[in-house]
Amino acid sequence: MIKPAEYSIESRWSTEDPADNDFDVTDGDEPLYDDTISAVASAEILGLTEKFFLEDSPLAEAEKYGGRAYEYRPQQAEMARRTAEALIGRHNLCVEAPTGVGKSFAYLLPLIYYSQTQSKPVLISTETINLQEQLIDKDIPILAKLTGVQFKAALAKGRSNYLCLRRLAMSSGEHQDELIPLASLVLDIQRVAKWADVTKDGNRDDMDLRIDPSSWGYVCCEAGNCGGPRCDFFKSCFYWRARLEWEKANIIVANHALFFTDLKMKQDENLETTLLPPYCAVVIDESHTLENNAAEYLGLRVNSAGLHSFLNRLFNPENGKGLMVKNGPEAMELRSMIADIKRDAAAFFNMAEQFLLEKQDSVRRFLKPALIPDLLSQPLGRMRNKLSDFIKTQDDKDFKTELESQLMRCDAYIDGINDFTQMTYPDHVYWIEEDKVGVSLRAAPLNVAAILETILFSKTFPVILTSATLTVKNSFDYYRSRVGYCRGAELRLDSPFSPKQVQLFISRDMPEPSDQTYKDALLREIPRFLMMTHGKAFVLFTSYQLLKHCAENLKDFFEDNDITLLTQGDSMTRSTMLKEFKSDINSVIFGTDSFWTGVDVPGEALSNVIVTKFPFAVPSHPLIEARCEKIEASGTNAFMGYSLPEAVLKFRQGVGRLIRSKHDTGIIVILDRRVFSKRYGQYFLDSLPPYPVQYS
Repeated sequence: MIKPAEYSIESRWSTEDPADNDFDVTDGDEPLYDDTISAVASAEILGLTEKFFLEDSPLAEAEKYGGRAYEYRPQQAEMARRTAEALIGRHNLCVEAPTGVGKSFAYLLPLIYYSQTQSKPVLISTETINLQEQLIDKDIPILAKLTGVQFKAALAKGRSNYLCLRRLAMSSGEHQDELIPLASLVLDIQRVAKWADVTKDGNRDDMDLRIDPSSWGYVCCEAGNCGGPRCDFFKSCFYWRARLEWEKANIIVANHALFFTDLKMKQDENLETTLLPPYCAVVIDESHTLENNAAEYLGLRVNSAGLHSFLNRLFNPENGKGLMVKNGPEAMELRSMIADIKRDAAAFFNMAEQFLLEKQDSVRRFLKPALIPDLLSQPLGRMRNKLSDFIKTQDDKDFKTELESQLMRCDAYIDGINDFTQMTYPDHVYWIEEDKVGVSLRAAPLNVAAILETILFSKTFPVILTSATLTVKNSFDYYRSRVGYCRGAELRLDSPFSPKQVQLFISRDMPEPSDQTYKDALLREIPRFLMMTHGKAFVLFTSYQLLKHCAENLKDFFEDNDITLLTQGDSMTRSTMLKEFKSDINSVIFGTDSFWTGVDVPGEALSNVIVTKFPFAVPSHPLIEARCEKIEASGTNAFMGYSLPEAVLKFRQGVGRLIRSKHDTGIIVILDRRVFSKRYGQYFLDSLPPYPVQYS
């Protein structure tokens, strides 16, 4: 049996230079590691993996530890074997593993054995919190018991999830009056202070308190706001204690946001630190979102609310609060500069709003530099220099650290606003959008495939991609072209479920979605199919406006039939809605984007999935529009080469919510006439297993 790795990992920060105490990445580039695997160890990893997934697998004991009853699945055994081979051979692997394969165990088991031979951890990145919690709280503990292998696993979260004891002391001590603008926030911080006395890890997710998010902003860990070993609270710091656990871990579980932010930092030659420790292998689960996550976190976002909050943190003229509430000519001059910049910021983002109003839209593409004049970079730069000089004169160590953090934020805003208005990044699309928190300046790379090929798939460590939906017409060609996957194998597994578990209904009575009678037809057809299962359904929409229209007009139907309707966008969160849905066996969820993916409801509670319209992305969104233009410029039809495959993949995700075990049965309903009125409709049907079809 492979034994625990016999090595020690020393902390990777320097006590001599604590200005930025993240992980040293000087060994994070090629070659990432120099561990070698002997032929004996390789054979042992592969042999143990294959043995574990035989028909007499130890997984038969999983129920004792809270797992599901084990069923031998050749697909799971094949994925585990191929994952082990990829790790041993240090080549990439892309696996489409349909629901029910048991992909988490299939990659976790070989990762556990492989991690024992390495001096650096393996990293798992997921899209959803639900999967992270499942891996850490359920799957990994079960495998630890079943294998008998001693290993450590850690959940990696962003810095802002942790309480900073230094900032808590500052916000609840002598600086409270100048820092905290409202009495309600003061009460919140007092409650956090009591929680700090009893919490073991300082993790916000474990805090059984409801506080204003802005209150947490005054006491959480922040980049650039950490004194590291020189901090008086360093020995009891929750964040650094967590970071040490990551270093000691064999397996680290993170989310895509943290993973891609870390990956972006690794590409910056001016940075000597990174968020995650160097790793020896990466598994990206829920990798169907890989392109969009890369575009999101490798791109640019500057938000008006964020800038406003940053300026108020320094000084808010309306309530006289902020870090700069100090006597002296330097502080007075800075307060005056901040007040001027707030007026400039209001004028700048007002022009951004007017830019949107010209087209009466909440999002609009930015097509050439200086369409909106940069009113902010220069005044922010002058304030930055003045603030830098002011910091040098301060004696209060904590106060000085807080100001240095704001200096870093100022630099980020100067760069971001300049980069956006001047469109400095090549092969990017730029746009402005308005949402609930303000106006955002956005930019995203259009060459995601080329970027990921270089910074991810061409490294020395193996990368395993897996999701239930990666292929279009049984081919990885489309997915590969979008994410730059290379230097590895591809594996498409069959579903372990029988097509006979599902009845597919296609309504012939629906008009085209563009028809004026389409909404009225939905009000007729949705109840008809809901009565087949007496609720127990997800009704999936592609727009919140249509969802809301149907919810409001079907209230009487739900009341008359004693069926509970849970509507996305009401007061409940998604997790609360799902909990209610599972407990109320006859309930129905009306959901949009987030209910198409990442939702697991096994059993009778979900017996019906109704697709109101094929999930084509909005073609006018700047990112989608720019991607289509790039495809058209290459000589390919953008609809067939991008819009249709993307819709098919999301459609597969949506209907995949229905069958989660071999005991599940149910119906899938398609209320989009284009499934038979358009030639491309067959693409959607071909993407499904051979379910029996009934036109109704």
